Amino acid sequence: MTQYFSPKSLKFLTQLAANNNRAWFQAHKDDYQRLVRAPFQQLLSDLAAPLLSISPHFRSDPKAVGGSLFRIQRDTRFSGDKSPYKPWQGAQLFHERRRQLTAPAFYLHLAPQQSFIGAGLWHPPTDVQRRIRQFIFENPESWARAAHAPALRQKFTAYLDDSLKKPPAGFPADFRFIDDLRLRNFVFTRPLTDADMTSGKLLETLSCDLQQLAPFVDYLCAALDLEF
Repeated sequence: MTQYFSPKSLKFLTQLAANNNRAWFQAHKDDYQRLVRAPFQQLLSDLAAPLLSISPHFRSDPKAVGGSLFRIQRDTRFSGDKSPYKPWQGAQLFHERRRQLTAPAFYLHLAPQQSFIGAGLWHPPTDVQRRIRQFIFENPESWARAAHAPALRQKFTAYLDDSLKKPPAGFPADFRFIDDLRLRNFVFTRPLTDADMTSGKLLETLSCDLQQLAPFVDYLCAALDLEF
């Protein structure tokens, strides 16, 4: 068993939230590297094999630049919040064709009392939304297995916020999954406790979660003609 994060990792992020300025971060940059970034990179490296067993087309890339890990720096150009840093660390286990096409992904989020794992498509373009809705309509039974399996629904929650107020035009009102066609985001998540994130069983926990989320991601890939 490997413990990647410790209570000190979460404490660092709590302190960053309370001291979200460049001077404080530069003074504690080594702590960030030691407590958050480096352990996350090791976790991503160790997740590569479990992810490969699920799909040869997804990557858990620990590279410092251009890999799975998101930058801790915020893009403040178009935001009213000018805080320079994110008080959390996230990583995307991405499809190999992510730079060419819109593709689903697995996602891991580390934040004090707000960690979670998820998968799917977040804010896809309108044309991608339409393709998925049409695919669901044409393939409802496989959608039932991928997105409505009892084991999935008992553990993970579908993201329902930001859905269309009414079903999109062109689909019969009595369609079995008419409410699903209102979705703008096609995402499932589940929370991870601080104890989960600091446990020596984290890799095992995440590997199991990825396996359970895989059929849903596979379905989205099929809807977009992507390999899985």
